[in-house]
Amino acid sequence: MSKRLIRFDWAVKKLLRNKANFVVLEGFLSELLFDDIKIQKILESESNQETENDKYNRVDILTQNSKNELIIVEIQNTYEIDFFHQMIYGTSKALIENISLGQPYSEIKKVISINIVYFDLGQGKDYIYKGKTNFEGLHEKDTLQLSIQQKQTFTKKEISDFFPEYYIIKVNKFNDIAKDTLDEWVYFLKNSEVKDEFKAKGLAEAKEVLDIMRLDKEQQYGYNRYLDYLHYKASEILSLRLVAEDKVRQDRNVEIAKNFIVMGLDNITIAKGTGLTVEQIEHLHIEKD
Repeated sequence: MSKRLIRFDWAVKKLLRNKANFVVLEGFLSELLFDDIKIQKILESESNQETENDKYNRVDILTQNSKNELIIVEIQNTYEIDFFHQMIYGTSKALIENISLGQPYSEIKKVISINIVYFDLGQGKDYIYKGKTNFEGLHEKDTLQLSIQQKQTFTKKEISDFFPEYYIIKVNKFNDIAKDTLDEWVYFLKNSEVKDEFKAKGLAEAKEVLDIMRLDKEQQYGYNRYLDYLHYKASEILSLRLVAEDKVRQDRNVEIAKNFIVMGLDNITIAKGTGLTVEQIEHLHIEKD
């Protein structure tokens, strides 16, 4: 029987930055990127931002792999309308901060931005999206390619290989049916559970490393506090949404009441038809006059 495990977002901040546990994160990245990913080191994370106001503190982890690429993993639980802007900021800052003064531009590292979101970001039917940069001719509709010399000099195949690459995993859109090993990871991200039959890279290790029973008392307290925080944020967002919906409904009823006033209906009838009080309707009469 599968067992409930520690949430991946908390594990990334507290457990998976330990070199002994890199295998879990490497497994996830290997399945997503269809490559054998090896992490060399952790470069920056939420726990070591420079200042309290540093906007980069939303990034959960920034790693460098054996190919000298930078991989950002960012996990967002609550809706933020400007999340796409945050993705751009994260890759831009990673690019700037990981090239030394005086180095040629050719030393700029490839950045891969992986964004795991637990809300419906944008509009789309899929639950995993990939974005990269290509240049298309406005007239010929051809795709701009690297020259032979550029391919040899920089050991790249495509122009897009230089530019940041983005992945978005919309966890809540997943239907819990794992059709392949990447889906097995998405299932875990959504349910904090690894089924016995799952074969994806890193999940067997995750099943051991992320066992709640392995946490000491201090870690268990911190983890439970984090879960309480997520419940609080979810309740806060629900409350704000309900307040906003109530405001929209109230405004709509006011407009209907104004139309009824113009039509000459009496206040009691208008109150029954709109849900407004007679006092509110009388106030609308005063505003009209």
